[in-house]
Amino acid sequence: MTAHRPHVITLLTDFGNQDAYVGIMKGVIAGINPFANIIDICHNIPPQDIFKAAYLLYTSYKYFPKKTIHVAVVDPGVGSKREIVCVETQDYLFLTPNNGILSFIIQEEKPKCIIRVTDDKYFLPLPSSTFHGRDIFAPVAARLSLGIKPQQLGPKINQLGQLDIAKPEYKKTGQLEGQIIYIDRFGNLVTNITRGYIEQHIGNQTQNRGQVPGVRGQKLEVRGQTPGTLKKTPKKSLLLYNTVETTIGRKKIIGLSKTYMDVKAGDPLVLFGSAGFLEVSINQGNAQKYFRMDRGNKIRVEMGSY
Repeated sequence: MTAHRPHVITLLTDFGNQDAYVGIMKGVIAGINPFANIIDICHNIPPQDIFKAAYLLYTSYKYFPKKTIHVAVVDPGVGSKREIVCVETQDYLFLTPNNGILSFIIQEEKPKCIIRVTDDKYFLPLPSSTFHGRDIFAPVAARLSLGIKPQQLGPKINQLGQLDIAKPEYKKTGQLEGQIIYIDRFGNLVTNITRGYIEQHIGNQTQNRGQVPGVRGQKLEVRGQTPGTLKKTPKKSLLLYNTVETTIGRKKIIGLSKTYMDVKAGDPLVLFGSAGFLEVSINQGNAQKYFRMDRGNKIRVEMGSY
């Protein structure tokens, strides 16, 4: 093994910051590889909320250097017969419980290999049944950062646990129906609708209405543009994008914005957030409180009149 390797290890847990659990994991890693660069993604996942952990890991992992080791410990089954896996993709390693926490990522990243972590020579002695973050995840991550191969950790397996992640649906009524999958600390309502779904929906609707071929697939534009960019925007494409109607609860929002400031303070808007998902927001307000919505609630997108 390489003695000194400044590898990046990320940590994502539901341990919070009140207790010493995260610090202990970092101490174990540092004791094995003091040169490891440990970066916290988040430790305020609600207890046992695998879905939220899966979403946050998905929106974070690709912004780290290649060969980063991502460790995610949201583990309701700790101490049971649930598996711990090391998953290698083209650019990253993931060390997680096999409980669906990688569900978003494996839709985008095809695993090169999936290893069930069983070789206890890489664990701390006498692992407890309640703190595998300290006794298994931390020492295994540290040793991966020193150069051991995932294949040294245990046998290869073929499947990963999957969460039930709902996909948007195109309705016969001409609507695209999605649902809220995440709510951030600002109260923004993040949906499972991506830009691709919106473009597909606009393409379907314009073809159904007998519009000029070629609108589908054009780069979509948004409100809040400058006069210069408006001149470069095909009028029909701009018109179509501004007539998208989003219905949430009993309220309807017309058009898609580019920034939160495209509407007056306190007004609702719809835009694509930094993770690429359609997001319902309130300028300088809290959309969750405003709409009284929660994760799992439905939203509908349709084309208005034009």
